[in-house]
Amino acid sequence: MQGGSSGIGYGLKYQARCISDVKADTDYTSFLTGTLSLKEENEVHLLRLSSGGSELICEGLFSHPNEIWDLASCPFDQRIFSTVFSTGESFGAAIWQIPELYGQLNSPQLERVASLDAHVDSVLWWPSGRCDKLISMDEQNIFLWSLACSNKSAEVLSKDSAGMLHSLSGGAWDPHDVNAVAATGESSVQFWDLRTMKKVNSIERAHVRGVDYNPKREHILITAEDESGIHVWDLRKAKAPVQELPGHTHWTWAVKCNPEYDGLILPVGSTRQRVNLLLNSYTDYEDSVYGLAWSSREPWVFASLSYDGRVVIESVKPFLPRL
Repeated sequence: MQGGSSGIGYGLKYQARCISDVKADTDYTSFLTGTLSLKEENEVHLLRLSSGGSELICEGLFSHPNEIWDLASCPFDQRIFSTVFSTGESFGAAIWQIPELYGQLNSPQLERVASLDAHVDSVLWWPSGRCDKLISMDEQNIFLWSLACSNKSAEVLSKDSAGMLHSLSGGAWDPHDVNAVAATGESSVQFWDLRTMKKVNSIERAHVRGVDYNPKREHILITAEDESGIHVWDLRKAKAPVQELPGHTHWTWAVKCNPEYDGLILPVGSTRQRVNLLLNSYTDYEDSVYGLAWSSREPWVFASLSYDGRVVIESVKPFLPRL
């Protein structure tokens, strides 16, 4: 498995825009992805890379009642994940549990663990270990939830408003600080302290489409922006970025930091229909690319997802220094 056009592919039945690494799966390199069909019943696919690294296998195929706009795997339980979905009239979110598979492709139905009863645009799990809290956001509010999987319940602990002039679209939870969250908006990146549920700082920056914290270095945040590419920020002195990196020709949709290799950044740009790894180009697509995820188990492996439902697994191992 090499870079370029030789990645391992898998085709979903319908259009899609989200894919997530199954971080809690320590036995297999696994990913979850969900479809975005307006007319058909949607699906969640559990994909695993074969032991030889030559095939992407569907280990579970589950029906999902609505269009899936966001999906995130629980970092401490491989059978738990969240979805943000559209009913056609509004957005909602739920926490799901995958049933025991026993090698069956046509698996039993997903079990709904809890519903996040609010208008939700994104859901965040703390990436660094077991935490019974969740973050959800809508356009103007940020919520802190307490999740009890055993009781099948989720309760809002606190919430606050970002303000009428700020349209929140997503964010990232600081892996070094369970109380710190970055939220992206139309005109800024906001930083929130979950102990007080108050905004403590911001970077005034228009059209930031994605953010990610560097898991290997504290205080370092990466932003992906419409026209100005990728910026690296030291949050201790956030008046200006400490580094600018090339993005895509038109705009950069998302950015992900590698879980093990410091400084290895994976950006994706939709209109160019190509996934880039810094100065190395990878697979071209026939449709816009919306989702990408590094593997936590094999940090030189990443998955990308195009809107037409094509999943591609690729490796950057030949280009990496030894850890």
